[in-house]
Amino acid sequence: MTDADQLTPGARRILDVASELFYQRGIHAVGVDTIAAESGVTKRTLYNRFGSKDALVVAYLQTRDRRWRDLVTARLDATPDDPVRRVLVPFDVLPEWVSESERGCSAVNAFAELPEPDHAGRRVVVAEKQWLHELFLRLLTEAGARSAATLATQLLSLHEGAIVATSIAGAHDAAAAVHIAATALVEAAL
Repeated sequence: MTDADQLTPGARRILDVASELFYQRGIHAVGVDTIAAESGVTKRTLYNRFGSKDALVVAYLQTRDRRWRDLVTARLDATPDDPVRRVLVPFDVLPEWVSESERGCSAVNAFAELPEPDHAGRRVVVAEKQWLHELFLRLLTEAGARSAATLATQLLSLHEGAIVATSIAGAHDAAAAVHIAATALVEAAL
């Protein structure tokens, strides 16, 4: 696992370029030759810093995952103890997140490209989605919601569906629409 906070400036540049290319073009469509050339480094430097393309993919996904979790956690930390407001935090930050993600969710895109269940990148993706589901479940349980497990799955589905609807169907009001639906579901369960 590459800790993006501990990268040298050259390795950071490689990761930044690779992240942009992976997101815009797809993981399989981008080779290490392209990443090295666009980063201004040799392939040897790329391999010395990351070891393999797979490790670079993992670093890319971990960096995106960390940004998402940090965004949600920071907003959650700043949200008062109102149980409904706290459960809805992932929906509150969703418009901001989708506005910078024109190709949809990098994790979902990577999941489609990494069918091998033991691929380290796929495990990062699964962990991200499980984290969000578990966050919904924890917040709902703390709030005393009825049928918290079912509601957590419903909220996760609404949340992820909004990302897909925005990026694929061009439904730019999806984040606002699912926020309304999530609010109604949460309020009915409390």
